[in-house]
Amino acid sequence: MMQYIVYAKDHTDADALSRRMTARTAHLEGVKALKARGCFVLGAALLNEQGTMIGSTMILQFEAQSDFDAWYAAEPYILGNVWGNVEIHPIKIAVIE
Repeated sequence: MMQYIVYAKDHTDADALSRRMTARTAHLEGVKALKARGCFVLGAALLNEQGTMIGSTMILQFEAQSDFDAWYAAEPYILGNVWGNVEIHPIKIAVIE
């Protein structure tokens, strides 16, 4: 299983929050589908000082890089031009027993 952390900051133009809110329902439906497949581990919205969403962090796992790539290519926040600066790092989730 390949595991990743996705750290994505939204664009900062005047319409950025509007684009996020427009794509948000589709994004959350996609997260539900990822969870049902066992690919979603954790997710959170990044907030500014006023509590407004300005980005996302997700921990995901996939069987193959191609599965991750397919998810990324179809992610509504990518297609909707919400995320501007995206960092993706492979990780190994610690199993604490």
